[in-house]
Amino acid sequence: MSKLKVTIAGIEFDAKFEEADAPKTVAAFRAQMPYKSQVVHVRWSGEGVWIPLGDTEFGVDYENHTSYPAPGQIILYPGGISETEILLAYGGVHFASKMGQLAGNHFITLTSNLDKLSEIGPKILWDGAQEILFEDV
Repeated sequence: MSKLKVTIAGIEFDAKFEEADAPKTVAAFRAQMPYKSQVVHVRWSGEGVWIPLGDTEFGVDYENHTSYPAPGQIILYPGGISETEILLAYGGVHFASKMGQLAGNHFITLTSNLDKLSEIGPKILWDGAQEILFEDV
């Protein structure tokens, strides 16, 4: 099992790649690591934060995709009818854009500090964009 650490707004989470269910997405993302960006609050999807990636190409198609990631699940939308993005659910999410319902590849799951997820969303909503860092352990 591959482990990683995800730090959002200064809060550290242990996490794991979903290699068995999303091997191509994991490989494409792993090639970018360590990965540092900023997350902002979602607009249409509910209780989630996202990294807007515009026209970024990860070279993957759908695998292990869902429109309803559970809290602590991270998905990659590979682009198509909306821009490429990475989304983390911290509560109830119905993944969508102004174009309608979307589905993203569930490729990372947070495995620790899940009780801290409820702090992430409101902080990002009210304080604005926050740093996110994905690192191998």
